[in-house]
Amino acid sequence: MRVLVACEYSGRVREAFRKRGHDAWSCDLLESEDGSEFHYQRDVIPITRYMDVLKNYWDLIIAHPPCTDLAVSGARHFAEKIADGRQERALNFVHKLMNSPCNKICIENPISVISSKIRKPDQIIQPWQFGHGETKATCLWLKGLPKLVPTNIVEGRSDRIHKMPPGPNRWKERSRTYQGIADAMAEQWG
Repeated sequence: MRVLVACEYSGRVREAFRKRGHDAWSCDLLESEDGSEFHYQRDVIPITRYMDVLKNYWDLIIAHPPCTDLAVSGARHFAEKIADGRQERALNFVHKLMNSPCNKICIENPISVISSKIRKPDQIIQPWQFGHGETKATCLWLKGLPKLVPTNIVEGRSDRIHKMPPGPNRWKERSRTYQGIADAMAEQWG
């Protein structure tokens, strides 16, 4: 299966699919954190429309669009983000990802305005359903894919991500996909 993991610099989801034998690639404006050769460092929208000489598109696209201008955790800044057009641009980007020429698409984001401005998510998952004792509500907008089935429900649910102290890399730490979720995506959708 040819898999594109959009807006992923960490490589966690890409590598979960590659370990299962899939031709998986990540794409982000940032360089790949793991230094992988299977990473495009560029704008993802042209990549989502990629066709090879056989006219084959991606079999699966999993996208993690930046949540900075979308997540309700930053609602106190929405007036400014609406006024200067940042939120509209972010929503347009999500819309382009959702309308990529692919039969199987997952858009992943926290609780956000995508739900009210585009459509409600098909599923909301938590890290504690996939082996991590933490909370972080994560919405999935699905096209042609089944809902993820929890793989390892655990106790000890902390909100570590929410309580991270301010710092220059806080956004990067908060944006990484939990390994248990990446593995479940590869196992169940691959």
